[in-house]
Amino acid sequence: MKKNKRKKDSVRRENSPTLRILYNTKAGRIVLKAFVNPTASDLLGRFLSTKASARLIPGFVRRTGIDASKYEARKYRSYNDFFTRKLASPPRFSEDPAVLCSPCEAFLTAMEIHEDSFFEIKDTDYSIADLLCSRKLAAQYNGGTCLIFRLAVHNFHRYYYFDSGRVVRAHSVNGCLHTVRPIAFEHFDVYKHNCREYTVMETDNFGSAVQIEVGAMFVGRIVNYPAKQRFFRGEEKGYFEFGGSTVILLLKPGSVSVDKSITENSMHGIETEVAVGQPIGRSLLTHSTGGEKH
Repeated sequence: MKKNKRKKDSVRRENSPTLRILYNTKAGRIVLKAFVNPTASDLLGRFLSTKASARLIPGFVRRTGIDASKYEARKYRSYNDFFTRKLASPPRFSEDPAVLCSPCEAFLTAMEIHEDSFFEIKDTDYSIADLLCSRKLAAQYNGGTCLIFRLAVHNFHRYYYFDSGRVVRAHSVNGCLHTVRPIAFEHFDVYKHNCREYTVMETDNFGSAVQIEVGAMFVGRIVNYPAKQRFFRGEEKGYFEFGGSTVILLLKPGSVSVDKSITENSMHGIETEVAVGQPIGRSLLTHSTGGEKH
């Protein structure tokens, strides 16, 4: 298991002077209303996809400490081309059907879902019904598990199917785009305003599940590949363009046991850093067979 990160450390590290002005002053919030509009985000996204933006890559790598050797060795055409970079070799997902694997590289928090409960994530409260825009669908996951994967700007921004199965339906929710950094939560209910997409799935080894992708400021697009009737464990599902982002996984009660270290960290407000494909729990519906694949 990788090094754990405390949320309070993330608050101290991520609140830049620019964000403090934008979110904590009246004039800044007036500018912000236009700034977080999807149209403005799209304009910035277009620039970050131009050849000129490639000049920003070396500084980004240097500031974030990204290990470039983990990724494809090639010349990147733009900043966004690098931000959506691919790994040099495919991520490893366990062949053991009972193993729950992380769908992405992120900072993970595990929480139990209760009826009508609200979850405090990055200093804001939200309900599962708010995220899904459906009380009926949310009710199916009462008593289950909510896994929140926070992708920092330096993380690998492609995400995968955690198990094999079939797509029941996919849904998009429009909204404006706010930063996922903690300072935003003082003035905006970020998860209710952000663009998001979710996929209802029937998985082979964990039963019914929902995966939600949440866009943040400057993420003009959540790029999900066209939904297939049938998907497979470790298959790439999509990726985020520039910005910090979040993936949320909902699992029904009695379907999974999350690793004890992750649940204990979450109870103490500590996020656990996980790699894509890393084992994070076990199915309560499927027997273990052992084995891994690359």
